[in-house]
Amino acid sequence: MQYNFKLGGKKYSAEVEEADDNKLQIKLNGKQYEVEIDRPQAAPKPVVPVANVQKPAPSAPASPSPRPSAGGNSITSPLPGVVLDIKVKEGDTVAVGQVVMVIEAMKMENNIEATQAGTVSRILKAKGDAVMEGDVLIQL
Repeated sequence: MQYNFKLGGKKYSAEVEEADDNKLQIKLNGKQYEVEIDRPQAAPKPVVPVANVQKPAPSAPASPSPRPSAGGNSITSPLPGVVLDIKVKEGDTVAVGQVVMVIEAMKMENNIEATQAGTVSRILKAKGDAVMEGDVLIQL
């Protein structure tokens, strides 16, 4: 697959081929490289038997909008790409579904939405940064 990108203001062209599970062959501006990549292991989701699931007793009426989280939560990249735009700044309060960042992947713009409400405590990526699937973009 052919990629064109900028790094430090300089344009590059790279051809990427997957050699095996964790190795890539990259031809960058005519020079061949072999790189190893770390693929994050997805944690298995816990299985809860239906018979043990109990409906919690209501403690208070639900608020009309989700409350911001206290911290330790993050928004991660669902795909590899390049950060095109950041729609929030540190200190902003975000709601579930709010677009917080735009990532370009395969010449398409992808809106990255908040998966939970909270206050932006740190923005870990900047415009032009390359991101991989699972990279933390924003901490709430």
